[in-house]
Amino acid sequence: MSSAKLMIQGTSSSVGKSVLAAAFCRIFYQEGYRVTPFKAQNMALNSFVTAAGGEMGRAQVVQAQAAGVEPEVRMNPVLLKPSGPTGSQVVIMGQSQGNVTALRYHGEYQRLTWSYVTDALHGLLDEYEIMVIEGAGSPAEVNLKSNDIVNMRVALEANAPVLLVADIDRGGALASVVGTLELVEPEERALIKGIIFNKFRGEIKLLQPALDFIEEKTGIPVVGVVPYFKIRIPDEDSVALSEANEKPSVSSSEKLDVAVIRFPYISNFTDFDALQDEPDVSVRYVTEVENLGKPDLMILPGSKNTLADLRFLHESGLGTRIHKLCDEKVPLIGICGGYQMMGRSVKDPLHTESELEEILGLGILPMVTEFYPQKHTVQSKGTILADSDFFKSCTGETVVGYEIHMGRTTFDEGHFPLFNLTSNGETTPDGLKVGTAYGTYLHGIFDNDSLRTALLVWLWERRGQCRTVEASLSQAALRESAFNELADLVRHSVDLERVREIMGLEAEPKPTEDPINEVIEGNHRDRVS
Repeated sequence: MSSAKLMIQGTSSSVGKSVLAAAFCRIFYQEGYRVTPFKAQNMALNSFVTAAGGEMGRAQVVQAQAAGVEPEVRMNPVLLKPSGPTGSQVVIMGQSQGNVTALRYHGEYQRLTWSYVTDALHGLLDEYEIMVIEGAGSPAEVNLKSNDIVNMRVALEANAPVLLVADIDRGGALASVVGTLELVEPEERALIKGIIFNKFRGEIKLLQPALDFIEEKTGIPVVGVVPYFKIRIPDEDSVALSEANEKPSVSSSEKLDVAVIRFPYISNFTDFDALQDEPDVSVRYVTEVENLGKPDLMILPGSKNTLADLRFLHESGLGTRIHKLCDEKVPLIGICGGYQMMGRSVKDPLHTESELEEILGLGILPMVTEFYPQKHTVQSKGTILADSDFFKSCTGETVVGYEIHMGRTTFDEGHFPLFNLTSNGETTPDGLKVGTAYGTYLHGIFDNDSLRTALLVWLWERRGQCRTVEASLSQAALRESAFNELADLVRHSVDLERVREIMGLEAEPKPTEDPINEVIEGNHRDRVS
């Protein structure tokens, strides 16, 4: 059979396109199809490294996981990682091309990327039975439309039917649908086969007159109204952080207080999803020194502009306060860019990331970092070497994650690494510890169930208490459970028979076996104490 396609576009950003695309990936996977996600161009600071060492947007990684397939860069051939107010690092087919201003990118540079998009698109279509395509922003952004490579141009290239998604929770959803349809070209409008209202709160009967109106006004059916939900699916970008708490919770005595410093260019904050999933942990994102308090754990996350974010720490007073808390033995963990900031200095002589050439670090760890043009992007697996504090209960165990950095860090002699990491057949030391301050280049560190559990047990012991949670589900099991819950929600909120008809699919197939339940049952057996 030829590949069936479904494209999810939105009336604006943050209407829920990424999560709904993940839901359809999981639904069709549950039905026994070979499914691939696709998004031609992603703008996000949450990225991932594939098994082949390519960098891609985290949203398509999540969708690939929902589809039960290995992520690969063809699923997101162009990734933009904002590195300043008017520029981004451009990643094409998993490889960094350097920083480009927005004005330059949206001109000739963007047009040159179209061939990569079409090659990736058709290559995946040849290999999979169903493709779920995600758009970006809105197809009606007329100022950007001439160089569009992610919305209607992709829909036309793939001849993909489009479901238009509007966020009804924010208000103005009907107007945004009608306005979008008015602004797209006639041949583009013809591809829009259905409308979904997302994030609905309330009684559906009260909404029915609006649904009848929109169908009569546009001639396009409303194929679903998806209720507002709180299912733990990783977020695409830092928009989600706007809802995060900054001040300590009033019930912090019942939970560990974990304070993540929210840099202006924070990246890969999905590193902390595993901590947020723990019922005895409260994760908050701090931007102001007066809100830091004295948490159980401080975290310096990754950064897309390490030198600029380090300057933010100095100018805001957060750097001085963090240093003082470290002297008081409050634990601090730095990851990637945050790790680099903990050293004596960070240097960028070739301006690979910033207009700054050098800036003093926090001086917490005895090391220096220098940036080079070549980006290091690998999946890594190694051994825990450290044997003190929370590491002592998991010394010698395996740790896995991925690295994305352009800096190379050198620490003073006489200091020993936290891990030995192996990637591409080479083993290298990683990480450093001084007192209760720890740093590593390894993203995904908290996804390691044994290490995460050891950390939380240790933090409760520092409070003089035993950990209240006896066992935690593995991250893999929690992820599978969330995907299945999301699929069930969308299955009951969307007219899937109508969607299948739009896609040219037959009635729902009946798989002879249920691979999803096998995965979940296996993960439930994989518990950590």
